[in-house]
Amino acid sequence: MGEIINLRRARKARVRREAGVVADANRAAFGRTKAERARDAEARARGERVLDGARLDGEES
Repeated sequence: MGEIINLRRARKARVRREAGVVADANRAAFGRTKAERARDAEARARGERVLDGARLDGEES
């Protein structure tokens, strides 16, 4: 005979695991210092300036 499980506990454990995955993703996306955010914003801006500088015939988007 198989192991007896409490379905309510199993359901709640599954919900906790799924919430943990979402929490980990949020920590990675939003749990950064101000310096890290500023560095990333500067890198993004630098990339945009490089692309704008390489634009041919002064075309605008």
